[in-house]
Amino acid sequence: MRGLSCLVVRARPGNQSQGLLQAGSLIFRCALGRGGISANKREGDGATPLAAMRLVSGYFRDDHFAGARRTRLRMALIGPKLGWCEVPDDRNYNRPVEIPYGASHERMRRDDRLYDACLVLDWNIRPRRRGCGSAIFFHLAREGFTPTQGCVAVTAQTMRRLLPLLSSRTVLKVVR
Repeated sequence: MRGLSCLVVRARPGNQSQGLLQAGSLIFRCALGRGGISANKREGDGATPLAAMRLVSGYFRDDHFAGARRTRLRMALIGPKLGWCEVPDDRNYNRPVEIPYGASHERMRRDDRLYDACLVLDWNIRPRRRGCGSAIFFHLAREGFTPTQGCVAVTAQTMRRLLPLLSSRTVLKVVR
């Protein structure tokens, strides 16, 4: 494979919070939101949006995830002050922020290593709609593919395999 224009994600039969990700002719397991797939994504519902979302950019921990630079995506290091605002009424809703930050935010430098490689999807970026969901990422999965808060997550091995094939033209399409 030279590059991927589309990744297709669908729920696994019988388990709404786990899925299958198709990348060309390859299929990988993935985790989905605890709320399954939703056509009406709302902040805090734990659902993965039913949508076609472009890969915008990414973040990684160089100390934990070697090889994240081997991609055509714009990647930035995750430092200790990187956060992501999740408060719908805040002016920086669904944007990266420097922490400490006054409004509720997610810390990107996580102890559980889920964001050691974390790709930003264009869900609710432009235009941003208050309360329609924030921090919808393509990131690393927990062992056993336990549910995310609405993101799509794969193993570190799968992410390493996919990164060289991804670009800002790649679309992650969540379907039913």
